[in-house]
Amino acid sequence: MKKIDEYFETAMEAWSMMQETSGDEGAEWAERFERYFYEFIDELKKWWATLDPKPQNIEEAEDLPQIKKWMERIPAPVQLNFLTELEDILDGVDTVRFD
Repeated sequence: MKKIDEYFETAMEAWSMMQETSGDEGAEWAERFERYFYEFIDELKKWWATLDPKPQNIEEAEDLPQIKKWMERIPAPVQLNFLTELEDILDGVDTVRFD
C-alpha cells in the first residue's frame, strides 16, 4: 500500500508542477505525471488482486476507503482516466500502453 501512495503522491506533485510550467519544462512535467500515474495504476492492480472479496461493480469499488481517498485528491481532468482504469481493473481488462 505504501508504494501505491508514493506513486500517487509523485503523480499529483507532477500534475501540480505541470499546471505551473509551460514549454519544454511543462512537457517534462507532463511526461513525469503520465509515467507516475500509470505506475500508480500498476500498483493499484497488484493491490486489487489481494482484495477479498473484490467489489462487484464500480459503485462498490468507489466506496472502498482507499479509492475514496484517491478520488478526493485526483484533479478533475484526471478523474475520468482514473475511473476508466478502475473499470478496466474491475472487468479484468489488462491495458497495454505503448510509449
